[in-house]
Amino acid sequence: MNEHIAVVEDDINIQNIVSAFLKKENYKVSMLDSAEAGMELWKTNPPDMWILDIMLPGMDGYEFCKKIRNDSEVPIIIISAKDEEIDKILGLELGGDDYLTKPFSPRELVARVKRLFKRSHYTKSELESETSRLKLNQLLIDRNERRIFWEGKEQNVTTKEFDMLLFLAENTNRAFSREELLLKIWGDDYFGSDRAVDDLVKRIRKKFTDLPLETVWGYGYRLRYEEE
Repeated sequence: MNEHIAVVEDDINIQNIVSAFLKKENYKVSMLDSAEAGMELWKTNPPDMWILDIMLPGMDGYEFCKKIRNDSEVPIIIISAKDEEIDKILGLELGGDDYLTKPFSPRELVARVKRLFKRSHYTKSELESETSRLKLNQLLIDRNERRIFWEGKEQNVTTKEFDMLLFLAENTNRAFSREELLLKIWGDDYFGSDRAVDDLVKRIRKKFTDLPLETVWGYGYRLRYEEE
């Protein structure tokens, strides 16, 4: 079944261009001109990915992104005319998986859509080649179902939070620089600040109280693990 992408954008010209390029790649596309319309779609026919403008009439894109992320880890690409670093950081901190500044190439958007879908789902061969569950004391990660449990309780995590925790859990006690984590979690075509790594770690620590996710000052982070 073709993936369903919802595009929330109030500029009709951008709507037409984005829709045409996505449909050419055989995606099912829903075009919406407000966050309120997006909320209605979320209730009735939730998409597999959101492409979300920030400057919208009524509820802005930041608030809409936050509402969606509170309920789901569905991939979100933010598009915006705002190109200041602080705007990108805010978008990523609120749960966006990628940020694209206007004007942008529709082909680049399609490439990012494909990459994000690929990163968001394990292929069958990947699942068969790996042990499904990884347990580190009170942390349990199910690779197959992409679920995480902490102290026996399942935690709601975003795609990036899951990827970061899984990567660190598979490489316990090893320190990684911010640049290494940015490359591993965001990919080599991400051009944002490594501040995104700090913001992601901050969100993880808030959800996983007492998780031994340590700061290596002046360098990066590591997940400490000692067998009980």
